[in-house]
Amino acid sequence: MARGELTDEEWSLIEPHLPLGERGPIPDLRLQFNAVMWRFRAGSPWRDLPAEYGPWSTVYDRFRSWAMAGVFEQLMQAMIAEAVARGQVDLDLVSVDSATARAHHHAAGMVVNGELARALNEAVEQERGLRQRGKSHKREDRHAGFALQPHGPVWSRDHVAGKGLDGMMIGLVACS
Repeated sequence: MARGELTDEEWSLIEPHLPLGERGPIPDLRLQFNAVMWRFRAGSPWRDLPAEYGPWSTVYDRFRSWAMAGVFEQLMQAMIAEAVARGQVDLDLVSVDSATARAHHHAAGMVVNGELARALNEAVEQERGLRQRGKSHKREDRHAGFALQPHGPVWSRDHVAGKGLDGMMIGLVACS
C-alpha cells in the first residue's frame, strides 16, 4: 500500500457507500477512490493522474457520478455517525467562522502611501471595535451557524465564533 492510500479498515467503512455501475464490468472502486484522494491531496489536474490509477478520464467520470449522486455527502454523514458511535466526537468546544477575503491579483505588490495606510489602520480599528461589542455589519457572519443544523441542533457547552455570532449558542448536526 502506497503512502496516503486507504487501509483495509478505512476501506471497509467507505465501500458500502459507493454505488456500482448499472452495466459493464465491476470496476476497482478502491483504486478509483484512492485516485480521487490522490488528485485532491496533490492538487494536480485530472490529466496528471499517475498511470497506476488507470485512465484519468475514467477516474474523473467516476468522481463526477459519485458527486452528482451525493455519495460524498452521504459518506461524510456516515463517517460522522461512526465517529459518534465510537465516542470520538467531542462537542465541548465548537468553532464557526464564515470569513473570506478576496484580493485583486494586482494587490500582491501594492505600494501603500502614508495617507492610505492611516485610512486602512483606522478601518481595522473600527472593525475591531465592532467585533468587541459582538456586532457585525456582515449578514453572513450573523447567520453562518444556522446553516449547519438541517437535522436539529446539538448544543455545545462552549463555542468560538466570529463577530456577529458572539454570545449565541451554535447548533451543530449530530448524525447518530
